[in-house]
Amino acid sequence: MTTRAPAPESMRLDRFLWWARIAKSRDTAQAMACDGHFRMDGRAIDRAHAPVRIGSILTFAHHGQVRVLRVESLPVRRGPPAEGRACYCDLVTSPVSSVDGSSHAA
Repeated sequence: MTTRAPAPESMRLDRFLWWARIAKSRDTAQAMACDGHFRMDGRAIDRAHAPVRIGSILTFAHHGQVRVLRVESLPVRRGPPAEGRACYCDLVTSPVSSVDGSSHAA
């Protein structure tokens, strides 16, 4: 009789980003987490080992867009892209715009 290990309650942020295929490599995932422009549940994150849990809301800029993701499940491996996308729900994706304080009235 084999018993299955219980699912983990949390996972390192860089590992989640890599396994969910949001980042192409673990190094890229670590850089994303440590650049100071990442928020989890509204709090600024600047470390790759921040714990991600089911229900966490991740907000970050990625490839010229602001993404807001809700973690639906924690991946058990770095599988195919469809398996990675099933681990999160994309709440908002919008273009990144610069705010310069100038008015563009005609």
